[in-house]
Amino acid sequence: MSLKKIYAHVDCSDLTTSIGWYEKLFARKPDALPMKGLAEWHHGEDAGFQLFEDSAHAGANTLTLIVEELREEHKRLVDWGLNPGEVESSKSVSIVRLKDPDLNLIVLAQSGAQ
Repeated sequence: MSLKKIYAHVDCSDLTTSIGWYEKLFARKPDALPMKGLAEWHHGEDAGFQLFEDSAHAGANTLTLIVEELREEHKRLVDWGLNPGEVESSKSVSIVRLKDPDLNLIVLAQSGAQ
C-alpha cells in the first residue's frame, strides 16, 4: 500500500452543532463540505480530519492530535469554553483530554513532560 494522505474520522449526531465545536478546536472553519453530512479540515498536504453525521456511531470515537505547546493549547481551549481536562504528564508524553458534543474523546498530546 502506498499512502498519499491520512484522514482521521469522527461521527457526530448533529453536523451543524459539531462543526461549531470543531471550529473552536481547530481555530478555523472547515476547509471543505464535500458531500451531505460531511465536513473536512485539511492539515498540511498529508493529513486531514473528517466529521461525519452518523448518530448511530456518534460518541464512540477517539481522535488524538499531536501538538506543540500543549499548555498554550490547553489555555486556548479553556478560553473557548471547550472544558478540557488538566494537563496530564509523564516522562515521555503529556496529554489533555476533552469531549466533543457527542462525548467523543479528543486527546491532545505532546512529547515529554510539560
